[in-house]
Amino acid sequence: MPKQCFGKSHVPLSPAVRAGDFVYVSGQVPVGSDGLVVKGGIAEQAEQVLQNVKAALALAGCTMDDVVKTTVWLEDARDFGSFNTIYAKHFPNDPPARTTVESRLMIDIKIEIEAVAYRPV
Repeated sequence: MPKQCFGKSHVPLSPAVRAGDFVYVSGQVPVGSDGLVVKGGIAEQAEQVLQNVKAALALAGCTMDDVVKTTVWLEDARDFGSFNTIYAKHFPNDPPARTTVESRLMIDIKIEIEAVAYRPV
């Protein structure tokens, strides 16, 4: 089965790519449907990012329940507790494996998340 790309972006990437039974979601940032970074702190930005992950997964026929691994970049490690509270609401049962690191991000945001989902075709 050839890879399938889903969605469009203003930068050279696909929001989601299916390769066999796996779907890879590009790093999602806290940008709303208007293309602007959402206002607020880590809670508001984490919520938007996770909504964006959910939307990218849907393009490839997946849900948050299909996610097996996430990688999270936080601009400030002190936001970890607040972020974790929001994250837990999106993965209430059997959460995926996760790596979380503190990192300077490419634009002025507090968080970015990428995901890998498994959904057999």
